[in-house]
Amino acid sequence: MANKQLTGAKKAKKDEFYTQLADIEVELKHYREHFKGKTVLCNCDDPRKSQFFYYFVLKFHDLGLKKLITTCYKNQDPDLFSESTSEQAVYLVYKGEDIGTPPDPTTAGLVCPLEGDGDFRSKECIAFLEEADIVVTNPPFSLFREYVAQLTKYDKKFIIIGNINAVTYKEIFPLIQRDQVWLGPSIHSGDREFEIPSSYPLEAAGSRTDNEGRRYIRVKGVRWFTNLDFPQRHEELTLYKRYNPKEYPHYDNYDAINVDKVADIPCDYDGVMGVPITYLDKHNPNQFEIIGLMASTAIDEYNFGYPYINGKKKYARILIRKRK
Repeated sequence: MANKQLTGAKKAKKDEFYTQLADIEVELKHYREHFKGKTVLCNCDDPRKSQFFYYFVLKFHDLGLKKLITTCYKNQDPDLFSESTSEQAVYLVYKGEDIGTPPDPTTAGLVCPLEGDGDFRSKECIAFLEEADIVVTNPPFSLFREYVAQLTKYDKKFIIIGNINAVTYKEIFPLIQRDQVWLGPSIHSGDREFEIPSSYPLEAAGSRTDNEGRRYIRVKGVRWFTNLDFPQRHEELTLYKRYNPKEYPHYDNYDAINVDKVADIPCDYDGVMGVPITYLDKHNPNQFEIIGLMASTAIDEYNFGYPYINGKKKYARILIRKRK
């Protein structure tokens, strides 16, 4: 039900779920060495609401940051889902000054109006992007393709949240195949809980309200996407199973064997293998190369159509091969 709710949010372009501080902390601890002396941009974040803002303010000196910039879309109400008629977008530039505990950017007078609507594609927001070294945020899932395309165009380092299904997008998969984008280390399966505003319908089975009235839903398939390196990315998968034709049948429509579980990748097979998309959680670019994708009816240079075995359609697969 949570994913159904997410789909509805995407259609309504109301998908700016609030990432929790704990999830931000457990991911960003893997990139500490990348932040020293850098300007960080959170360009989908109201500083009065965003936990990304709070994280970087609290860790500003510890990480050795140069500057933090946050921008948010449209109205000045911290509840980004509200139907407020105000068209005031805001931004904030923080350079390490004391703004209280917990941080209060409004009282400190750091929140400033933007001339436009705060869309990350607007001219003034692109100017902030050009100034930044690293972008860290939870962009709207409905605009994920455009968002990553912009980061790539401006050659920015980033750590952002998206859905695992985004790896199959024709705009995203080539970046993954060329080792220009990969998944972060802190989320490998399951779901994550996001705060939602009071005006948003609370229908999901995994939804809840805490003692202070804050509302949350759980969303499946959430992943961190990044182009910053971290040590876990180069850990080799331990392989123990051996190939046999009965357990690893070939696809009808592509010369590759089927592997149903990442743990079952055979250690003695050198040809192309189709593995679950969740393999990307453990992909080591030094151990395997990514050949392509079998994930839709569309066929192109990257995607070879859904896999079939004896006429039966299988789940989407990533095609990989051991490096020699």
